[in-house]
Amino acid sequence: MQQSAGAPLPPSQGPGYGSGGWAHQGAQPGSQRPPVPSQPPAPQQPPGPHHMPAPHQPPGPHQPPGSHQAPGPHQPPGPGPAPAHAPHVPRGAPVPPQGPPAAPSSGDSTGHIKLPPGGPVPLPASPPAPEGGTGAATLAVLLIGPAGAGKTTVARHWAMSRRVPTAHISLDDVREWVCSGFADPQSGWNDHSEAQYRLARRTCGFAARNFLANSISCILDDAVFPDRPVVGLGGWKRHVGPGLLPVVLLPGLEIVLERNAERSGNRRLSDEEVASIHGRMAGWYGSGLPIIDNSKYDVETTARVLDDVLARSLTSPPSW
Repeated sequence: MQQSAGAPLPPSQGPGYGSGGWAHQGAQPGSQRPPVPSQPPAPQQPPGPHHMPAPHQPPGPHQPPGSHQAPGPHQPPGPGPAPAHAPHVPRGAPVPPQGPPAAPSSGDSTGHIKLPPGGPVPLPASPPAPEGGTGAATLAVLLIGPAGAGKTTVARHWAMSRRVPTAHISLDDVREWVCSGFADPQSGWNDHSEAQYRLARRTCGFAARNFLANSISCILDDAVFPDRPVVGLGGWKRHVGPGLLPVVLLPGLEIVLERNAERSGNRRLSDEEVASIHGRMAGWYGSGLPIIDNSKYDVETTARVLDDVLARSLTSPPSW
């Protein structure tokens, strides 16, 4: 019968031997051992009056398989040395361990580095740096804005330009972790897309708290609507903590439409949707949150203005 590639070998034809006649390296428990090869004959000597055959000779070549007996106390050693990888262990003795025992794992540590658990972020207490900006303060930022406002680009640039460790957490990136069964809101807002948005916000909040607990600042970006504060700001405040600093990024409508047209895939919205979202975001005026109009700013300038706004928020946190 022809064997397919990668198929297991057929069972052995005899005890202790494979299909090709080669002896197995070790016998399985309960299986018969292969016959012990006979000791090479001693050189011929002329018979004499005092010549006697040596007692306890090993079994000859015609001994049937399975009749191997343990060597007696006066049995001479065999002709070949024992393999180096199979040390002799007395019968009944405990088997020595093969390696050092594994250290008990802890769910709160990675290797030998203890990670403090994440908790709600308190109100910031770090004063701004003397030279201006946030300096080396550890803080959590929520950058709000409509689609096409440049939230993700500005947030990433601000995080990369800081002198202290800072992480960027994008809500849209976390939402798209769902590969199979992704509920795209462009196909219709329903319970599935709402649930995936809520799940992504909660996941981002957990990540932010863990980063901050380990002295790493973070900035999150999300399109939070002012007419749904319980779902938007209220949800972020529950997930991250009262020390979260929200800032609104709101350029003009024509700038938002132009930037949205440069997008591709499910990140690109129709002009009607962009105009509707931008109109709803105008409700942030008069809310007390700091607002940045970056219609005439490039990315670097917007990130610098954002840092100055956050420095003022550290001195006088907004009430929200």
